[in-house]
Amino acid sequence: MIGAVLPPEASWATLDHDPGPDVLFPAEAALVADSVASRRAEFAAGRHCARLALARLGVPPVEIPAGPRGEPRWPDGIVGSLTHCAGLRAAAVARRTDLRSVGIDAEPHAPLPEGVRDAIALPEEAAHLRDLRRERPDVHWDRLLFSAKESVYKAWFPLAGRMLGFDEARLAFAPDGRFTARLLVPGPHVDGRTLTGFTGRWTITPHHVVTSVHVPAPGTGETRDRPLSPPIATPGSAP
Repeated sequence: MIGAVLPPEASWATLDHDPGPDVLFPAEAALVADSVASRRAEFAAGRHCARLALARLGVPPVEIPAGPRGEPRWPDGIVGSLTHCAGLRAAAVARRTDLRSVGIDAEPHAPLPEGVRDAIALPEEAAHLRDLRRERPDVHWDRLLFSAKESVYKAWFPLAGRMLGFDEARLAFAPDGRFTARLLVPGPHVDGRTLTGFTGRWTITPHHVVTSVHVPAPGTGETRDRPLSPPIATPGSAP
């Protein structure tokens, strides 16, 4: 499922269970030593997925520390993103020569808790979701908006080095599995240009919403992308 929303330059791995704390390097285990058990399990699964994805790029097992905001610190020359929710843990990585940044997010395919949509959706986005709901009532569009904004943030932060609020990017979705994010604040400079927005992909299964955003390196990316997978999986299919 993660692979359906990623460009061919990205390597990825998923788990539907937690592998246990033994997969962590000692310095990684120390980062979550005081956390609750569920957080330690999620953290271990994310690092394990990351090393599986890195191995597919030919990168040997390495420690993946955390930055000041908890973001993963990837090996030199690598970009990546992690996500976890009930029943799905995933990592996506790529060489910086292929992608400048990548963000992924997975969420339960269910309505957002009461009040959350109003906290994350701009007025234009709320109206857009109502229109989409009429066209595709099978999609929990509020949850998809939340996931897509999380993916945008994960792709933004390594490039900008600062926070991006839910109200600082305006998203629009296409029923074919694509979306755009227009930045409402000045973007970072990437490869001699100012980033003004992102393009992304989404897909759903009966249980999960998955989104991704990536920034291609010059001469790579969208021109070499494979076609999108269908935006909804067959009922009962595995992630």
